[in-house]
Amino acid sequence: MTLNELKTGSSGIITAVGGDGPLRCRLLDMGLIPHTRVTLQKVAPMGDPIEIRVRGYELTLRVEEAQKIEVKEAAEV
Repeated sequence: MTLNELKTGSSGIITAVGGDGPLRCRLLDMGLIPHTRVTLQKVAPMGDPIEIRVRGYELTLRVEEAQKIEVKEAAEV
């Protein structure tokens, strides 16, 4: 499943980060690296962009970027 497929309020663990060249590097630089927990916080009214919580801060991504990030659903602790 990709990051944009999570339900609002649910968490996932990043398994892979796709994309080409500069986009992939930018995503990794923002802390979106494998084995990191992310939580989908909000989705804009028209569906794009989405806001996620990662490493203690909120990050807004375009759906197109979120589709390049593979996640598995995380069990709530």
